[in-house]
Amino acid sequence: MTPSPATQSEALNAASARQRLGALLGPRTPIRFETVQRQRLAAGDAFICDEVTFGGASGPIRAFLTGPAGSWHQRPAILYIHAHGHRYAIGGRELIEGRPSLQAPAYGRALADTGFVSLCIDLPCFGLRDGQKEDSLAKSHLWAGRTLFGQMLTELQAAFDWLAGQNGIREDRVGVMGFSMGATLAFWLAALEPRVAAVAHLCCFADLATLIESGAHDLHGHYMTVPGLVGAFRTGDIAGLVAPRPQLICLGAQDPLTPPFAIERALTDVRAHYGADARQLSVVVEEQSGHLETLRMREAVLAHFSASL
Repeated sequence: MTPSPATQSEALNAASARQRLGALLGPRTPIRFETVQRQRLAAGDAFICDEVTFGGASGPIRAFLTGPAGSWHQRPAILYIHAHGHRYAIGGRELIEGRPSLQAPAYGRALADTGFVSLCIDLPCFGLRDGQKEDSLAKSHLWAGRTLFGQMLTELQAAFDWLAGQNGIREDRVGVMGFSMGATLAFWLAALEPRVAAVAHLCCFADLATLIESGAHDLHGHYMTVPGLVGAFRTGDIAGLVAPRPQLICLGAQDPLTPPFAIERALTDVRAHYGADARQLSVVVEEQSGHLETLRMREAVLAHFSASL
């Protein structure tokens, strides 16, 4: 069936917005992850976990791959993006070990129990890459006209491509998710990459311009610095580029990183982008919770991916 003129116009507008959003990140050269080493860490009746080493432009990159035991056939998959929390040593191990602000079990196990394969890489400055310091790397990128955030997204794009291309994975059923820093990177990646089938992000969704007005922006890390972003895109407009694909947003109303007035601005904007596809956008706001995953959020994430992938 031939798309209607209105649908074609919306697609063109979204493609143009993606191009403009990507340009704000500075020059980025696409990369491809090649598997250097793969080692089985755990194997059981229902769960497996591998440590994978990729060859990257900036050196080896560690990742963790988890999933149901047995052969994989037409499996959906999740690119899991780890958090920040100033705990630079955790990195990709968050997928298999969790962190105090997340529910148990760790998402690698929880997703595998629900039938999903999942992958998480060490982002720059984290995990085995914590010899790089965030402030130093962010400055060097900015002085060269690039951004650390752009490097992170470039590597996540390569990880997404690798995961979607694995035997047994349905390449049209790969989603992304993350908590805190991972949340911001998740909806940005989904906005820039139309192949992302669904996204869930927890505890990092607020209008940036509104955060700056209140001073709450200073609670966020330097990795988020993207010159020219404010005035070009509101946070809700970025997440709006995910529409009409399924998107779950989970927030704590008591979270100092995302105060209620900044949340409301962002939610108003993203809801406007979904319009007639409003059923594809789900929002969970825990009124008495802060910067952490609640049991309700965990249940919502698993239900969201089970329904959309």
